[in-house]
Amino acid sequence: MKKFLLTLTAVAGLTVASQAQEFGFEKGNFIVEGNLGFTNKDVKGEKIKNTTFNFNPQVGYFVTDKIAVGVFAKVGTTNKDQYAEDKDIQNKTNTFDIGAFGRYYFLEVGSRFKTYTELAVGYESDNSKTVTAGTSVKDPKVSGFGANAGIGATFFLTDKIAVNYKFADVIGFKNSKVDVDGAKATNTFGVNVNNFENFFASGTFGLTFKF
Repeated sequence: MKKFLLTLTAVAGLTVASQAQEFGFEKGNFIVEGNLGFTNKDVKGEKIKNTTFNFNPQVGYFVTDKIAVGVFAKVGTTNKDQYAEDKDIQNKTNTFDIGAFGRYYFLEVGSRFKTYTELAVGYESDNSKTVTAGTSVKDPKVSGFGANAGIGATFFLTDKIAVNYKFADVIGFKNSKVDVDGAKATNTFGVNVNNFENFFASGTFGLTFKF
């Protein structure tokens, strides 16, 4: 009987502790994140294959319970292969971004699921080369700065570790310039409303660690 009471007390204590555990962020928390994105599309009718890979690490600090600010980097590779019988053209682009971001958590669904909107500004540099029939030609470097806003969600696995999903950028602006004499800057602005139809078409998964 004594053993039974002790076991019952221990189980009750664990249950209360589990229920009392809070999932979320507080002012003063740090987060370290890393998001991965990969796509592979082969259009056999046109004999074109596109492959992309992106890695986006971030470090942030919560200035309030719902607002975080921080810095990010992003490295990516895009390969476009035109493999028609009469030609074999490959284009490879390496991208590097660095900048700052601000994030606001605006909605909670249950205790573990949090949604946010994020604004980021940064510098971007693209280096590419084209390979035709085994001959490689380096393309001019393209660099510039940009800003974008998007949405995402965080699902807590434990009170310190969460799965993060960045759906996509909804609004974006970019100023870029090709590194050649006489080149002029190009401004690009876009609103991608298609993201509301299919959030998972261009999103990236990652992990969030809270400290």
